[in-house]
Amino acid sequence: MINKKGRLFTASISIVGALLVCLSFYSCNKKEQKGGDMVQEYAVTTLNSSNVELKSSYPAVIKGKQDIEIRPQISGTITRLCVDEGSVVHKGQTLFIIDPVQYQEAVNAAQAAVNVAKSNVATAQLTAENKRELAKNNIIGSYDLQMAENSLLSSKATLAQTKAQLISAKKNLSFTRVSSPSNGVVGSIPFRVGSLASPGTVTPLTTVSDISDMYAYFSMTERQLLSLTSEGNSSKEILKKMSNVELQMIDGSIYGETGKVETMSGVIDQSTGSVSIRAKFSNKNRILRSGGTGSVLIPYKMDNCILIPQKATYEIQDKKYVYIVDSKSTVKSIPIEVFSLDDGQNYVVTSGLKVGDKIVAEGVGTLKDGMQIKEITPEQAAAKKAQAQQSADKPSK
Repeated sequence: MINKKGRLFTASISIVGALLVCLSFYSCNKKEQKGGDMVQEYAVTTLNSSNVELKSSYPAVIKGKQDIEIRPQISGTITRLCVDEGSVVHKGQTLFIIDPVQYQEAVNAAQAAVNVAKSNVATAQLTAENKRELAKNNIIGSYDLQMAENSLLSSKATLAQTKAQLISAKKNLSFTRVSSPSNGVVGSIPFRVGSLASPGTVTPLTTVSDISDMYAYFSMTERQLLSLTSEGNSSKEILKKMSNVELQMIDGSIYGETGKVETMSGVIDQSTGSVSIRAKFSNKNRILRSGGTGSVLIPYKMDNCILIPQKATYEIQDKKYVYIVDSKSTVKSIPIEVFSLDDGQNYVVTSGLKVGDKIVAEGVGTLKDGMQIKEITPEQAAAKKAQAQQSADKPSK
């Protein structure tokens, strides 16, 4: 009886011991799993100072060096178009011909009037000479001589007048051939053969644009201008110190030639608070067209500044924050201020961080103040992502 109870007691102790061992192992395993879940890996970067060049963008309108509206100086019907839209023309080249018949007849009439006036002058000249001889011999009085002299002067004045009318008629006849005042490219032509052209017409016959060089017109606020030209004393010095600018086309591509800011308005527009600026770009290959649009990119250089990835930040009520990492690998969020310009990937920090600080470079959306992390480098984080992607891309067997 005693032996049976002893065996039961011993068995009970063994079972209890086994249960305690299992519970202890399970508890330790849970702690390890819990600890493993808490300490996660995050890419951490140590901040250094660097020199950066940012680019500020300003919408611009592109115009030719000269955009000259071609207007007729006489009225008449267009009888011939000598060029087509988009044609490259040279100075003095004929663009349109206006019916010259009436103007040629005006020249003929003016020429006839000149011939008559010349004959009258010759007659008056003979009469005046004859009167002078008669006056010397006291055959006629001074009155008759003066009348002859006055008639000669009147005939000469009439001749001068008819000559002026002839010049005007010939000038009008030359205006029947509308020519280009400069080298350039012809714009749209709203008038065709048979259309009536007139100096009073609102719409020009066409526009000739000199596009050997192009001007990009853009505006900059007073504050932006001061930030770029704080070291300059005069407009000439400011323009001289400004770096070459780039032109971003409407499709996002960068134009192959850099430009130079040539002029800026001396007066700030009170309605917009901005200054009008003009940059010049060479257009040897005639890629740019007058009337186009784009953006002027102005470089802004900053020395010894702190650069951080944009993905290392998060925003709350228009304020930017980062997670800083202390010596115990514990994170804490702090507010920062950044420069107004950025390159789309990084921010330039103006306050809140210093050289040597460590921040979490990515994945900040899963962090909380006081969390402890396992620090890895951004390169290690990138390698692990690549490895995970490769594993995911492998076909399953």
